[in-house]
Amino acid sequence: MAGRKQFDVDEALRRAMHVFWRWGYSEASIDRLAEGTGLGRSSLYATFGDKSVLFQKSLERYAQTYHPLYEQALSGHASPSGVMAAYLQVTLNRIADPTVPDGCLLTMSAAQLPALDVPGQAMVHAMIDGLRAMLEQALRAAGADEHEAAELALCTLAVNKSLAVLSRAGFSNEDLATVAATAARIPEKRGSE
Repeated sequence: MAGRKQFDVDEALRRAMHVFWRWGYSEASIDRLAEGTGLGRSSLYATFGDKSVLFQKSLERYAQTYHPLYEQALSGHASPSGVMAAYLQVTLNRIADPTVPDGCLLTMSAAQLPALDVPGQAMVHAMIDGLRAMLEQALRAAGADEHEAAELALCTLAVNKSLAVLSRAGFSNEDLATVAATAARIPEKRGSE
């Protein structure tokens, strides 16, 4: 039938997400996106719109894939250290997954924020703010007061983003696990002061 898509749109979006993840917005050219998705330029534009819209859809797909894993990991911890360790373990698991690019699409996008248009920048900020709020809520539920929860959430996000950068730089999974474990001990050290 004329006009009927002859490819799996969801799979093409997953592949586009990997192109942005691997190359970042700036280096994810339309040619790279076409090659990565297996679509011609006209099919890419007709299905997803321009590069900015495809990037935003890729970020949405990334959030739909990974943010529920963070939500699941954060429930039911009795200590702030447990919350931090669980959150960072999700990051370590993603980094160790050989089926996805190194690092983190959100981290790569934050690093290239000036290259994004206003809607893309707003989306990156909103996603980071959402993760921070999720962490703060879990930390408060685990016994941290409001001030401590805010500080530890920020610290956890910073370590999360650092793990993504270090993984792209070739640090071993053992090194990354050491960073995460050390960060998760911060609340214990603060409590003993």
